[in-house]
Amino acid sequence: MAEQDLINERIAKLNAFRAAGIEPYPSSSRRTHRAKEIVLGLTGVYAVGRILGRRVQGGLMFIDLWDETGKIQVVVRADTFPKYETYRDNLDLGDFIEAGGNTFMTSRGELSIDASSLSLLAKGIRPLPDKWSGLEDVEIRLRRRYLDMLANPDVRDIFRKKAAFWDACRGVLKKAGYLEVDMPALESVAGGADAEPFVTHHNALDVDFNLRISLELPLKKMLVGGFERVFEIGRVFRNEGIDREHLQDYIQCEFYAAYDDYKDLMRFVEKLYKAMVLKTTGGLTTSWQGHTIEWGGKWPKIDYAKIFKEKAGIDCLNAPFQELEEKARSLGAKMERGMSRGRLIDAIYKKAVRPGLIQPAFLVNHPLELSPLAKRSRKNGQVVERLQVLACGSEIGNGFSELNDPIDQRARFEEQMLMRAQGDKEAQAMDEEFVEALEYGMPPAAGFGLSERFFSILMDKPVRETVVFPLMKPKKQ
Repeated sequence: MAEQDLINERIAKLNAFRAAGIEPYPSSSRRTHRAKEIVLGLTGVYAVGRILGRRVQGGLMFIDLWDETGKIQVVVRADTFPKYETYRDNLDLGDFIEAGGNTFMTSRGELSIDASSLSLLAKGIRPLPDKWSGLEDVEIRLRRRYLDMLANPDVRDIFRKKAAFWDACRGVLKKAGYLEVDMPALESVAGGADAEPFVTHHNALDVDFNLRISLELPLKKMLVGGFERVFEIGRVFRNEGIDREHLQDYIQCEFYAAYDDYKDLMRFVEKLYKAMVLKTTGGLTTSWQGHTIEWGGKWPKIDYAKIFKEKAGIDCLNAPFQELEEKARSLGAKMERGMSRGRLIDAIYKKAVRPGLIQPAFLVNHPLELSPLAKRSRKNGQVVERLQVLACGSEIGNGFSELNDPIDQRARFEEQMLMRAQGDKEAQAMDEEFVEALEYGMPPAAGFGLSERFFSILMDKPVRETVVFPLMKPKKQ
Protein backbone atom coordinates (compact mmCIF):
# COMPACT_ATOMS: atom_id res chain seq x y z
CA MET A 1 0.00 0.00 0.00
CA ALA A 2 1.32 3.46 -0.90
CA GLU A 3 2.33 5.70 1.98
CA GLN A 4 -0.43 8.21 1.23
CA ASP A 5 -3.00 5.42 1.34
CA LEU A 6 -1.69 4.41 4.77
CA ILE A 7 -1.92 8.01 5.92
CA ASN A 8 -5.49 8.28 4.67
CA GLU A 9 -6.35 5.06 6.49
CA ARG A 10 -4.97 6.44 9.74
CA ILE A 11 -6.85 9.70 9.32
CA ALA A 12 -10.03 7.63 8.96
CA LYS A 13 -9.18 5.88 12.22
CA LEU A 14 -8.58 9.26 13.88
CA ASN A 15 -12.08 10.32 12.78
CA ALA A 16 -13.47 7.06 14.12
CA PHE A 17 -12.10 7.90 17.56
CA ARG A 18 -13.70 11.32 17.41
CA ALA A 19 -17.01 9.78 16.29
CA ALA A 20 -16.86 7.56 19.38
CA GLY A 21 -16.41 10.61 21.62
CA ILE A 22 -12.66 10.04 22.16
CA GLU A 23 -10.41 13.09 21.77
CA PRO A 24 -7.26 11.89 19.91
CA TYR A 25 -5.07 14.75 21.17
CA PRO A 26 -5.91 15.51 24.83
CA SER A 27 -3.87 18.02 26.80
CA SER A 28 -2.68 15.87 29.70
CA SER A 29 -2.34 12.41 31.20
CA ARG A 30 -2.61 10.83 34.64
CA ARG A 31 0.78 9.11 34.62
CA THR A 32 1.91 7.80 38.01
CA HIS A 33 4.88 5.62 37.08
CA ARG A 34 7.47 5.28 34.34
CA ALA A 35 7.95 1.83 32.82
CA LYS A 36 11.07 1.00 34.82
CA GLU A 37 9.29 1.93 38.08
CA ILE A 38 6.38 -0.48 37.60
CA VAL A 39 6.54 -3.59 39.82
CA LEU A 40 4.21 -6.41 40.75
CA GLY A 41 1.49 -5.55 43.24
CA LEU A 42 0.75 -1.96 42.24
CA THR A 43 -2.85 -0.82 42.14
CA GLY A 44 -4.26 2.19 40.34
CA VAL A 45 -1.08 2.63 38.30
CA TYR A 46 -1.12 4.78 35.16
CA ALA A 47 1.53 4.34 32.46
CA VAL A 48 1.97 6.28 29.24
CA GLY A 49 4.02 5.83 26.09
CA ARG A 50 4.18 4.89 22.44
CA ILE A 51 2.75 1.63 21.07
CA LEU A 52 5.60 -0.34 19.50
CA GLY A 53 3.91 -3.73 19.54
CA ARG A 54 0.29 -4.92 19.40
CA ARG A 55 -1.43 -8.28 18.98
CA VAL A 56 -5.02 -9.48 19.42
CA GLN A 57 -5.95 -12.94 20.68
CA GLY A 58 -9.68 -13.50 20.90
CA GLY A 59 -11.06 -11.05 23.44
CA LEU A 60 -7.61 -9.89 24.57
CA MET A 61 -5.40 -7.15 23.17
CA PHE A 62 -1.73 -7.13 24.19
CA ILE A 63 0.12 -3.84 23.81
CA ASP A 64 3.86 -3.20 24.17
CA LEU A 65 3.99 0.29 25.63
CA TRP A 66 7.34 2.09 25.52
CA ASP A 67 8.49 5.23 27.31
CA GLU A 68 12.00 6.65 27.68
CA THR A 69 12.86 4.20 30.44
CA GLY A 70 11.73 0.94 28.81
CA LYS A 71 8.74 -1.27 28.04
CA ILE A 72 5.67 -2.43 29.95
CA GLN A 73 3.00 -4.77 28.59
CA VAL A 74 -0.64 -3.69 28.77
CA VAL A 75 -3.44 -6.25 28.60
CA VAL A 76 -6.88 -4.98 27.51
CA ARG A 77 -9.89 -7.31 27.97
CA ALA A 78 -13.00 -7.11 25.83
CA ASP A 79 -15.26 -8.21 28.68
CA THR A 80 -14.15 -5.46 31.09
CA PHE A 81 -13.34 -2.52 28.82
CA PRO A 82 -16.45 -0.84 27.33
CA LYS A 83 -14.83 0.70 24.19
CA TYR A 84 -12.66 -2.30 23.44
CA GLU A 85 -13.70 -2.59 19.77
CA THR A 86 -12.99 1.09 19.04
CA TYR A 87 -9.47 0.83 20.40
CA ARG A 88 -8.86 -2.61 18.89
CA ASP A 89 -9.86 -1.48 15.40
CA ASN A 90 -8.26 1.96 15.37
CA LEU A 91 -5.02 1.83 17.38
CA ASP A 92 -1.80 1.63 15.34
CA LEU A 93 1.89 1.22 16.01
CA GLY A 94 3.31 4.63 16.89
CA ASP A 95 0.20 5.91 18.70
CA PHE A 96 0.60 7.28 22.22
CA ILE A 97 -1.77 5.99 24.90
CA GLU A 98 -2.36 6.02 28.65
CA ALA A 99 -3.19 2.73 30.40
CA GLY A 100 -4.47 2.51 33.97
CA GLY A 101 -5.04 -0.51 36.19
CA ASN A 102 -3.36 -3.02 38.49
CA THR A 103 -0.18 -4.93 37.79
CA PHE A 104 -0.09 -8.70 37.46
CA MET A 105 2.09 -11.48 36.06
CA THR A 106 0.88 -13.28 32.93
CA SER A 107 1.04 -17.05 32.54
CA ARG A 108 4.20 -16.50 30.49
CA GLY A 109 5.78 -14.62 33.39
CA GLU A 110 5.56 -11.12 31.90
CA LEU A 111 4.84 -8.19 34.20
CA SER A 112 1.79 -6.39 32.83
CA ILE A 113 -0.90 -3.83 33.55
CA ASP A 114 -4.43 -5.25 33.58
CA ALA A 115 -6.06 -2.23 31.93
CA SER A 116 -9.25 -0.96 33.50
CA SER A 117 -8.90 2.29 31.55
CA LEU A 118 -7.32 3.22 28.23
CA SER A 119 -6.96 6.69 26.71
CA LEU A 120 -5.56 7.86 23.41
CA LEU A 121 -2.94 10.61 23.94
CA ALA A 122 -1.79 11.22 20.37
CA LYS A 123 -2.78 9.52 17.12
CA GLY A 124 0.09 9.04 14.68
CA ILE A 125 -1.13 9.61 11.14
CA ARG A 126 2.16 8.82 9.41
CA PRO A 127 3.19 5.16 9.82
CA LEU A 128 6.57 4.24 11.19
CA PRO A 129 8.92 2.72 8.57
CA ASP A 130 8.25 -0.95 7.91
CA LYS A 131 11.69 -1.76 9.30
CA TRP A 132 11.74 0.91 11.98
CA SER A 133 14.01 -1.22 14.14
CA GLY A 134 16.70 -1.38 11.48
CA LEU A 135 17.15 2.00 9.77
CA GLU A 136 20.51 1.81 8.03
CA ASP A 137 20.66 4.56 5.38
CA VAL A 138 22.77 7.30 7.01
CA GLU A 139 21.07 10.18 5.18
CA ILE A 140 17.58 8.97 6.16
CA ARG A 141 18.72 8.41 9.75
CA LEU A 142 20.14 11.92 10.06
CA ARG A 143 17.34 13.69 8.21
CA ARG A 144 14.65 11.91 10.26
CA ARG A 145 16.69 11.72 13.41
CA TYR A 146 13.61 11.27 15.58
CA LEU A 147 13.02 7.91 13.87
CA ASP A 148 16.68 7.02 14.34
CA MET A 149 16.40 7.73 18.07
CA LEU A 150 13.16 5.79 18.27
CA ALA A 151 14.60 2.80 16.44
CA ASN A 152 18.05 2.60 17.96
CA PRO A 153 18.69 2.57 21.74
CA ASP A 154 22.40 3.11 21.03
CA VAL A 155 21.61 6.46 19.41
CA ARG A 156 19.59 7.59 22.41
CA ASP A 157 22.50 6.51 24.62
CA ILE A 158 24.89 8.73 22.66
CA PHE A 159 22.94 11.82 23.61
CA ARG A 160 22.74 10.82 27.27
CA LYS A 161 26.52 10.45 27.18
CA LYS A 162 26.87 13.80 25.45
CA ALA A 163 24.95 15.46 28.28
CA ALA A 164 27.30 13.77 30.77
CA PHE A 165 30.28 14.98 28.70
CA TRP A 166 29.33 18.64 28.99
CA ASP A 167 28.14 18.23 32.60
CA ALA A 168 31.61 16.94 33.49
CA CYS A 169 33.29 19.84 31.70
CA ARG A 170 31.10 22.42 33.41
CA GLY A 171 31.50 20.75 36.81
CA VAL A 172 35.30 20.70 36.72
CA LEU A 173 35.49 24.33 35.60
CA LYS A 174 33.08 25.55 38.27
CA LYS A 175 34.89 23.60 40.97
CA ALA A 176 38.10 25.32 39.85
CA GLY A 177 36.49 28.73 40.36
CA TYR A 178 35.52 29.60 36.80
CA LEU A 179 32.46 31.80 36.24
CA GLU A 180 30.11 30.75 33.43
CA VAL A 181 29.14 33.65 31.15
CA ASP A 182 27.36 34.22 27.82
CA MET A 183 29.05 36.14 25.02
CA PRO A 184 27.34 37.68 21.94
CA ALA A 185 26.65 35.43 18.95
CA LEU A 186 26.67 38.39 16.53
CA GLU A 187 29.94 40.25 16.05
CA SER A 188 31.02 43.12 13.85
CA VAL A 189 34.41 41.41 13.48
CA ALA A 190 34.62 37.61 13.59
CA GLY A 191 37.81 36.87 15.49
CA GLY A 192 39.57 34.37 17.68
CA ALA A 193 40.11 31.68 15.04
CA ASP A 194 41.16 31.09 11.45
CA ALA A 195 37.80 30.46 9.79
CA GLU A 196 35.39 32.02 7.33
CA PRO A 197 32.27 33.38 9.06
CA PHE A 198 28.61 33.37 8.15
CA VAL A 199 27.28 36.87 7.48
CA THR A 200 23.78 38.00 8.44
CA HIS A 201 21.96 41.31 8.18
CA HIS A 202 20.52 43.18 11.17
CA ASN A 203 17.40 44.89 9.84
CA ALA A 204 16.85 47.35 12.69
CA LEU A 205 20.43 48.67 12.52
CA ASP A 206 20.77 48.08 8.76
CA VAL A 207 24.21 46.58 9.35
CA ASP A 208 25.79 43.25 8.44
CA PHE A 209 27.13 41.15 11.32
CA ASN A 210 29.11 37.92 11.52
CA LEU A 211 28.02 34.85 13.42
CA ARG A 212 30.84 34.19 15.87
CA ILE A 213 33.56 31.73 14.87
CA SER A 214 35.05 31.61 18.36
CA LEU A 215 34.32 32.64 21.94
CA GLU A 216 37.82 33.96 22.56
CA LEU A 217 38.03 37.73 22.21
CA PRO A 218 34.94 38.70 24.26
CA LEU A 219 36.02 36.33 27.04
CA LYS A 220 39.46 37.96 27.15
CA LYS A 221 37.77 41.34 27.46
CA MET A 222 36.23 39.94 30.66
CA LEU A 223 39.78 39.60 32.02
CA VAL A 224 40.39 43.26 31.18
CA GLY A 225 37.19 44.00 33.10
CA GLY A 226 38.46 42.45 36.32
CA PHE A 227 37.25 38.84 36.17
CA GLU A 228 39.99 36.26 36.65
CA ARG A 229 38.42 32.94 35.56
CA VAL A 230 35.63 32.77 33.00
CA PHE A 231 34.20 30.22 30.59
CA GLU A 232 31.40 29.69 28.12
CA ILE A 233 29.93 26.56 26.58
CA GLY A 234 28.13 27.78 23.48
CA ARG A 235 27.56 27.43 19.76
CA VAL A 236 29.96 28.78 17.15
CA PHE A 237 29.56 28.96 13.38
CA ARG A 238 32.14 28.40 10.64
CA ASN A 239 31.38 28.60 6.94
CA GLU A 240 33.66 25.74 5.94
CA GLY A 241 33.49 22.23 4.53
CA ILE A 242 31.80 19.15 5.96
CA ASP A 243 33.82 16.05 6.82
CA ARG A 244 34.18 13.49 9.61
CA GLU A 245 35.48 16.15 12.02
CA HIS A 246 33.88 19.41 10.86
CA LEU A 247 30.41 20.96 11.01
CA GLN A 248 29.19 24.46 10.22
CA ASP A 249 27.72 25.00 13.69
CA TYR A 250 28.76 23.17 16.82
CA ILE A 251 29.19 23.45 20.58
CA GLN A 252 32.49 24.73 21.90
CA CYS A 253 33.85 25.44 25.36
CA GLU A 254 36.46 28.10 25.98
CA PHE A 255 37.92 29.14 29.33
CA TYR A 256 40.45 31.77 30.40
CA ALA A 257 42.45 32.10 33.60
CA ALA A 258 44.31 35.25 34.58
CA TYR A 259 47.83 34.78 35.99
CA ASP A 260 48.19 31.27 34.49
CA ASP A 261 50.41 30.31 31.55
CA TYR A 262 50.38 27.40 29.12
CA LYS A 263 52.25 25.13 31.54
CA ASP A 264 49.58 25.69 34.20
CA LEU A 265 47.03 25.05 31.46
CA MET A 266 48.53 21.68 30.54
CA ARG A 267 48.31 20.41 34.11
CA PHE A 268 44.69 21.52 34.41
CA VAL A 269 43.60 20.32 30.95
CA GLU A 270 44.94 16.81 31.53
CA LYS A 271 42.85 16.52 34.69
CA LEU A 272 39.82 18.04 32.93
CA TYR A 273 39.95 15.63 30.00
CA LYS A 274 40.40 12.58 32.19
CA ALA A 275 37.37 13.62 34.28
CA MET A 276 35.31 14.10 31.12
CA VAL A 277 36.33 10.73 29.65
CA LEU A 278 35.58 8.95 32.92
CA LYS A 279 32.11 10.48 33.36
CA THR A 280 31.20 10.01 29.69
CA THR A 281 32.38 6.44 29.17
CA GLY A 282 32.72 5.01 32.68
CA GLY A 283 36.45 4.36 32.28
CA LEU A 284 39.71 5.76 30.92
CA THR A 285 40.13 3.38 27.99
CA THR A 286 38.21 3.83 24.74
CA SER A 287 38.30 2.39 21.22
CA TRP A 288 38.85 4.34 18.02
CA GLN A 289 39.17 2.90 14.50
CA GLY A 290 40.53 -0.38 15.86
CA HIS A 291 42.96 1.30 18.28
CA THR A 292 42.78 1.08 22.07
CA ILE A 293 43.13 4.63 23.41
CA GLU A 294 44.59 4.99 26.90
CA TRP A 295 43.61 8.29 28.49
CA GLY A 296 44.71 7.46 32.02
CA GLY A 297 48.50 7.65 31.77
CA LYS A 298 50.73 10.70 31.88
CA TRP A 299 50.44 12.50 28.56
CA PRO A 300 53.76 13.18 26.76
CA LYS A 301 54.78 16.59 25.40
CA ILE A 302 55.73 16.62 21.71
CA ASP A 303 57.70 19.53 20.28
CA TYR A 304 56.14 20.79 17.04
CA ALA A 305 59.38 21.55 15.16
CA LYS A 306 61.08 18.33 16.23
CA ILE A 307 58.28 15.99 15.15
CA PHE A 308 57.76 18.05 11.97
CA LYS A 309 61.43 17.48 11.08
CA GLU A 310 61.13 13.79 11.96
CA LYS A 311 57.97 13.10 9.94
CA ALA A 312 58.19 15.63 7.08
CA GLY A 313 61.97 15.97 6.77
CA ILE A 314 61.86 19.78 6.88
CA ASP A 315 62.90 22.41 9.41
CA CYS A 316 59.56 24.23 9.61
CA LEU A 317 61.08 27.19 11.46
CA ASN A 318 63.80 27.99 8.92
CA ALA A 319 62.97 26.25 5.60
CA PRO A 320 62.64 28.56 2.58
CA PHE A 321 59.11 29.29 1.40
CA GLN A 322 59.70 27.46 -1.90
CA GLU A 323 60.80 24.29 -0.09
CA LEU A 324 57.61 24.35 1.96
CA GLU A 325 55.54 24.79 -1.21
CA GLU A 326 57.25 21.86 -2.93
CA LYS A 327 56.78 19.62 0.10
CA ALA A 328 53.11 20.51 0.43
CA ARG A 329 52.50 19.72 -3.25
CA SER A 330 54.37 16.42 -3.01
CA LEU A 331 52.11 15.37 -0.13
CA GLY A 332 48.95 16.17 -2.09
CA ALA A 333 47.95 19.07 0.17
CA LYS A 334 45.24 21.36 -1.13
CA MET A 335 47.00 24.41 -2.56
CA GLU A 336 45.21 27.75 -2.62
CA ARG A 337 46.06 31.16 -4.02
CA GLY A 338 48.01 33.37 -1.66
CA MET A 339 48.93 30.65 0.85
CA SER A 340 51.09 32.10 3.60
CA ARG A 341 54.07 30.42 5.19
CA GLY A 342 51.93 29.47 8.16
CA ARG A 343 49.25 27.91 5.94
CA LEU A 344 51.90 25.82 4.16
CA ILE A 345 53.38 24.59 7.42
CA ASP A 346 49.92 23.67 8.67
CA ALA A 347 49.06 21.85 5.42
CA ILE A 348 52.24 19.75 5.63
CA TYR A 349 51.66 19.03 9.32
CA LYS A 350 48.13 17.77 8.64
CA LYS A 351 49.38 15.42 5.92
CA ALA A 352 52.69 14.14 7.32
CA VAL A 353 52.50 14.51 11.11
CA ARG A 354 49.06 14.58 12.66
CA PRO A 355 47.64 11.30 11.27
CA GLY A 356 50.28 9.27 13.13
CA LEU A 357 49.59 10.74 16.57
CA ILE A 358 47.09 8.29 18.04
CA GLN A 359 47.54 8.23 21.83
CA PRO A 360 46.74 11.35 23.91
CA ALA A 361 49.58 13.86 23.92
CA PHE A 362 50.33 17.57 24.09
CA LEU A 363 51.78 19.21 20.97
CA VAL A 364 53.71 22.31 22.10
CA ASN A 365 55.86 25.18 20.81
CA HIS A 366 54.06 25.91 17.55
CA PRO A 367 55.63 28.24 14.94
CA LEU A 368 54.74 31.89 15.43
CA GLU A 369 53.04 32.06 12.00
CA LEU A 370 50.33 29.62 13.16
CA SER A 371 49.29 31.52 16.28
CA PRO A 372 48.36 35.20 15.93
CA LEU A 373 46.84 35.36 19.43
CA ALA A 374 49.50 33.46 21.41
CA LYS A 375 52.44 34.82 23.39
CA ARG A 376 55.95 34.29 22.03
CA SER A 377 58.09 31.71 23.81
CA ARG A 378 60.42 33.11 26.45
CA LYS A 379 63.15 30.82 25.09
CA ASN A 380 62.67 31.06 21.31
CA GLY A 381 60.96 33.95 19.55
CA GLN A 382 60.20 31.80 16.50
CA VAL A 383 57.62 29.79 18.44
CA VAL A 384 54.77 30.51 20.81
CA GLU A 385 53.65 29.18 24.20
CA ARG A 386 50.88 27.05 22.75
CA LEU A 387 49.54 23.56 23.30
CA GLN A 388 47.17 21.32 21.44
CA VAL A 389 45.65 18.11 22.77
CA LEU A 390 46.13 15.42 20.13
CA ALA A 391 44.57 11.97 20.03
CA CYS A 392 43.28 9.64 17.34
CA GLY A 393 45.09 11.59 14.62
CA SER A 394 43.12 14.72 15.44
CA GLU A 395 43.31 18.00 17.34
CA ILE A 396 40.81 17.91 20.20
CA GLY A 397 41.79 21.01 22.13
CA ASN A 398 43.85 24.15 21.74
CA GLY A 399 45.26 26.70 24.16
CA PHE A 400 48.12 29.06 24.86
CA SER A 401 49.61 31.75 26.99
CA GLU A 402 47.53 34.68 25.80
CA LEU A 403 49.14 37.58 23.98
CA ASN A 404 48.48 40.68 26.10
CA ASP A 405 50.94 43.10 24.46
CA PRO A 406 48.66 45.44 22.44
CA ILE A 407 51.47 46.61 20.13
CA ASP A 408 52.48 43.05 19.26
CA GLN A 409 48.82 42.09 18.86
CA ARG A 410 48.18 44.94 16.42
CA ALA A 411 51.22 43.94 14.36
CA ARG A 412 50.01 40.33 14.18
CA PHE A 413 46.55 41.43 13.10
CA GLU A 414 48.14 43.56 10.40
CA GLU A 415 50.03 40.50 9.13
CA GLN A 416 46.75 38.61 9.04
CA MET A 417 45.14 41.44 7.08
CA LEU A 418 47.89 41.18 4.46
CA MET A 419 47.02 37.47 4.14
CA ARG A 420 43.36 38.38 3.68
CA ALA A 421 44.30 40.88 0.96
CA GLN A 422 46.12 38.07 -0.83
CA GLY A 423 42.99 35.93 -0.85
CA ASP A 424 43.09 34.01 2.44
CA LYS A 425 39.43 34.09 3.57
CA GLU A 426 40.26 32.39 6.88
CA ALA A 427 42.91 34.87 8.00
CA GLN A 428 41.89 36.95 11.00
CA ALA A 429 40.55 40.47 10.60
CA MET A 430 41.78 43.51 12.46
CA ASP A 431 39.72 43.94 15.62
CA GLU A 432 40.27 47.51 16.78
CA GLU A 433 37.92 47.13 19.75
CA PHE A 434 39.88 44.15 21.07
CA VAL A 435 43.23 45.93 20.62
CA GLU A 436 41.79 48.95 22.40
CA ALA A 437 40.75 46.72 25.32
CA LEU A 438 44.30 45.33 25.53
CA GLU A 439 45.63 48.88 25.61
CA TYR A 440 43.87 49.36 28.95
CA GLY A 441 45.79 46.34 30.22
CA MET A 442 45.02 42.63 30.40
CA PRO A 443 46.78 40.48 33.01
CA PRO A 444 48.95 37.56 31.90
CA ALA A 445 46.57 34.70 31.20
CA ALA A 446 46.10 31.29 29.67
CA GLY A 447 43.13 30.23 27.55
CA PHE A 448 41.86 26.98 26.11
CA GLY A 449 39.12 25.72 23.82
CA LEU A 450 37.60 22.33 23.08
CA SER A 451 34.61 21.28 21.01
CA GLU A 452 32.27 18.37 20.55
CA ARG A 453 34.84 16.85 18.18
CA PHE A 454 36.38 15.41 21.36
CA PHE A 455 33.08 13.73 22.18
CA SER A 456 32.74 12.29 18.67
CA ILE A 457 36.18 10.70 19.01
CA LEU A 458 35.19 9.14 22.33
CA MET A 459 32.17 7.66 20.54
CA ASP A 460 34.29 6.67 17.49
CA LYS A 461 31.76 8.25 15.15
CA PRO A 462 31.72 11.09 12.61
CA VAL A 463 30.86 14.30 14.41
CA ARG A 464 27.52 14.82 12.63
CA GLU A 465 26.34 11.43 13.93
CA THR A 466 26.82 12.74 17.47
CA VAL A 467 24.65 15.81 16.83
CA VAL A 468 20.93 15.46 17.50
CA PHE A 469 19.78 17.28 14.37
CA PRO A 470 22.78 17.96 12.10
CA LEU A 471 22.39 20.53 9.35
CA MET A 472 21.24 18.83 6.14
CA LYS A 473 20.84 20.12 2.61
CA PRO A 474 17.11 20.86 2.13
CA LYS A 475 15.12 18.29 0.20
CA LYS A 476 13.91 19.38 -3.22
CA GLN A 477 10.20 20.17 -3.17
